[in-house]
Amino acid sequence: MKFGGTSMAGTERIRRVAQIVRKQAAGGNEVAVVVSAMAGETDRLVNFAREAHALYDPAEYDVVVASGEQVTSGLLALTLQSLGQKARSWLGWQLPVRTIEAHAKARVDAIDSEALLASMADGTIAVIPGFQGLGADGRITTMGRGGSDTSAVAVAAAVKADRCDIYTDVDGVYTTDPRIVAKARKLKAVTYEEMLELASVGAKVLQTRSVSLAMKEGVRIQVLSSFVDDDATPADDLPGTLIVSEEEMERMVEEGKMERKLVTGIAHDKNEAKIILTRVPDKPGAVAEIFSPLAEASINVDMIIQNVGRDKGETDVTFTIPQADLARAQALLEDKREAIGYNRIITDSHVAKISVVGVGMKSHAGVASDMFRALAERGINIQAITTSEIKVSVMIDEDETELAVRVLHTAYGLDAEDAA
Repeated sequence: MKFGGTSMAGTERIRRVAQIVRKQAAGGNEVAVVVSAMAGETDRLVNFAREAHALYDPAEYDVVVASGEQVTSGLLALTLQSLGQKARSWLGWQLPVRTIEAHAKARVDAIDSEALLASMADGTIAVIPGFQGLGADGRITTMGRGGSDTSAVAVAAAVKADRCDIYTDVDGVYTTDPRIVAKARKLKAVTYEEMLELASVGAKVLQTRSVSLAMKEGVRIQVLSSFVDDDATPADDLPGTLIVSEEEMERMVEEGKMERKLVTGIAHDKNEAKIILTRVPDKPGAVAEIFSPLAEASINVDMIIQNVGRDKGETDVTFTIPQADLARAQALLEDKREAIGYNRIITDSHVAKISVVGVGMKSHAGVASDMFRALAERGINIQAITTSEIKVSVMIDEDETELAVRVLHTAYGLDAEDAA
């Protein structure tokens, strides 16, 4: 079981979490719980580190920011004990959760689960701080923002859990953002692939890295809300959204537990920025000159369009990056202007990405053309397109985001019939 920052925000909510955890243990389950820091606490700690030293040492930064989860793990263990439950906390270095790569963005390598399993078998609930581990240098590490989801999946894989329940401030994965479309439906199940695509294109339910780890390790995830009443149905009987393999999804469809839809969901992301480089020399190696420095600076490039070549062997190159990286990318490209040989750099942060996702696309043609037609009928201009096997994404003007999401949700028959 994993509980996020909003679920752990204060002693009242921690008591509520303890009741949910106790209910699972009372059902005869061996339980491990991974917790995030209280909502807003990690931001507070990050600011302290920045105020102490603008060019901070990442190893010491990890010491500071990992303390948020240490507090909530101890508090939840104490609260469970106050309810008459056997419980203890296991810090990242005590298990240990062994990590590799750099401080502040470590990756889980292995978890020593022997002592943890013995304790759980003895009926003790294990409470584990998310987001933290032990580096090869023997120092505490953290896994980057949202790392607690990854911690939870890694622990679930290590103990071979039947399921990893991720409790959050939403009660499942929806066909789109319910704040934009009142008729959005909660999905019973989605595949790992679909969730990866949805997470990568703007759906904020789960962190991408946690889904890819679950897919690799075969961990079944369930997304649930922790904001439920005391008399609510237990998680085993009231599923949120299951995230499973394609094979399990097919079995569920065959058994009539759910119907297969061509499109699973519509995601949107306003944190995009567009860069156009005009009159780039149309020759081998020119594109590498543009994207190599961006890659070295760890700036992720998403959509790329190379326009039809002009006279004089020149072309325009358009691409998108995260909005937060725009100023850095612009400075890098201006430094490399001579090497690249472009004429002008044009930027636009007033764009959004809309994506249609569904594993059913693998075997059905026409999903993209339906998308383009539906947007054209409402006068929404498409500035760029990118596709994968189960996703079509387009870039549009940011002001048209909500309209585009509603139009596509209806066009693909995703509106809930019983919605107001």
